[in-house]
Amino acid sequence: MSQSTTIRVLIVDDHAIVRKGLATIINRDPEMTVIAQAEDGQQAIAAFREHQPDVTLMDLRMPKMGGVEAIMAIRAEFKQARIAVLTTYDGDEDIYRGLQAGAQGYLLKDSKLGELLNAIRAIHNGQKYIPPEVGAKLLQRISNPELSERELEVLRLMAQGMGNQEIGTALIIGESTVKSHINRILSKLGVSDRTQAVIIAVKRGIVSL
Repeated sequence: MSQSTTIRVLIVDDHAIVRKGLATIINRDPEMTVIAQAEDGQQAIAAFREHQPDVTLMDLRMPKMGGVEAIMAIRAEFKQARIAVLTTYDGDEDIYRGLQAGAQGYLLKDSKLGELLNAIRAIHNGQKYIPPEVGAKLLQRISNPELSERELEVLRLMAQGMGNQEIGTALIIGESTVKSHINRILSKLGVSDRTQAVIIAVKRGIVSL
């Protein structure tokens, strides 16, 4: 196969061993080649500008700049960018934010090798690649009531172990307002207490500890 038809891949992950493993798998495929690697979102944007790969594999949680921010920045500058999220995180909020940012695919790092290569081919061909289990979680996320920005702020402070008074002081709002926000959060998450709310929020990727 001529070099011009080879799928050129950029790998973005903050773990060198993961990048090396992915590069080995991809470079074994005669139709693909890894042209660049990056270890955070800022490097990803620079590498994309320099190489303009056919497909980018993007991790979500990285230092300096995460995957969602990097995807948004790349897609704002390069409308045709084809990006797949490749992550260990399968919370419905992570999936939703990754795809909303402009990724065309969402793969988990425990995917089989064949699935990874098929995903790269599909995305290169302009198709979306969302495995059924990821699609089911995305559907669940879309049907869940949306938390407001203020409710997300309160939830993040709850996850840090702050009490109502501390949250009120941090956000410069009254304690009664904090309580009403918390009641709405519990209702939207379908739980009965703060601890459950934090557990669900972490599991779904709404907050990270």
